[in-house]
Amino acid sequence: MLWTIFVILLVLWLLGAFIVPFGGSLIHILLVIAVIVLIYNLVTGRRGI
Repeated sequence: MLWTIFVILLVLWLLGAFIVPFGGSLIHILLVIAVIVLIYNLVTGRRGI
């Protein structure tokens, strides 16, 4: 689940940064959120449901 969110945010950031530049601060916010999700996922690891 978190990896999916990370990939979606990363793709949106890449699209916004290089293909359709729309608001510089929004692009960086998406990147920061993607990095936070990645770090959170690496720290917590996989847990059973």
